[in-house]
Amino acid sequence: MYKIFVRPFLFLLDAEKAHYFTFSLIRVLSKLGFSTLFRSLYSNDEKGLEREVFGLKFKNPVGLAAGFDKDARLYNEFSDFGFGFVEIGTLTPKPQGGNPKPRLFRLKADQAIINRMGFNNSGVFDAVDRLKKKHRVLVGGNIGKNKVTPNDEATKDYLICLDALFDYVDYFAVNVSSPNTPGLRELQDKEPLTALLKELKKENSKFASKKGVKARPILLKIAPDLTDDQLLDIIQIVHDTQIDGVIATNTTIARENLKSDLIATEEKGGLSGKPLTERSTEVIRFLAKNSNKSFPIIGVGGIHSPQDAIDKLEAGADLVQLYSGFIYEGPSLVKNINKAILAKGL
Repeated sequence: MYKIFVRPFLFLLDAEKAHYFTFSLIRVLSKLGFSTLFRSLYSNDEKGLEREVFGLKFKNPVGLAAGFDKDARLYNEFSDFGFGFVEIGTLTPKPQGGNPKPRLFRLKADQAIINRMGFNNSGVFDAVDRLKKKHRVLVGGNIGKNKVTPNDEATKDYLICLDALFDYVDYFAVNVSSPNTPGLRELQDKEPLTALLKELKKENSKFASKKGVKARPILLKIAPDLTDDQLLDIIQIVHDTQIDGVIATNTTIARENLKSDLIATEEKGGLSGKPLTERSTEVIRFLAKNSNKSFPIIGVGGIHSPQDAIDKLEAGADLVQLYSGFIYEGPSLVKNINKAILAKGL
């Protein structure tokens, strides 16, 4: 139904306008009582899907990736579509409008998306107000720095976000890999990244001790464009800082073998969707093999079918996340992936 009726209409709209229209529609339908219908159509509560990863119990291993619900507006509603967890953000300390529009582009021939949103969000404290309501799903908090914050002061921004969100999210995702904030990816270099993660780990432990609760898991979200040597550095950094895992991967700046119009493919920003499928799986496999699977991995990038998700799990991912695949394939993809996982006994 989605691909026959809903997607053709949404694809008539500008990509960003379609995103906000979808949000408004889901909000209205949920308020009108359609949540029960959505759950009956898309949820799968079989015990065989449950996972315990970095100390958290997930009802199933399929999550919604960061970037979709940036401001934590519909995380409970998205759980009605079968997601086992929802990652909100990327959030920054201060609100920011992001990059000038247009900044979101569909590459239909490639089943892909290019975005240069630029961490547009209403600020971490605004999101906290919405996160105070009861959660029906595990929520991850993806955190970043404001565009105007220089890299040598970036740690302060990440600490502000961690402090603000600590009571309201189940894990943290540290985003240093978006290509849409100038200079951000420089924080993936070994020295600054190690320093940043150690400070976040220290603050996390301090908060947990003060409140008498468990520290929140901290995950690092990495780019797919890292070399093998850089990925080996990532493994070493995870061990040295004792963070809890890695999210592989963010969007790519590569543009190889695309079929879409040259004008569209040359748009600046991060590319997601089918062209990223193979590379993100390669990164997962490399990390799992060269770390002896010593830390959990969330696999994300180009999951458009149940087999794409299975490939990532078999490569070494413990959980998976959707973004572009959810847009192109619709909510039935979540249920179909979970059915495939059960059938495979993974």
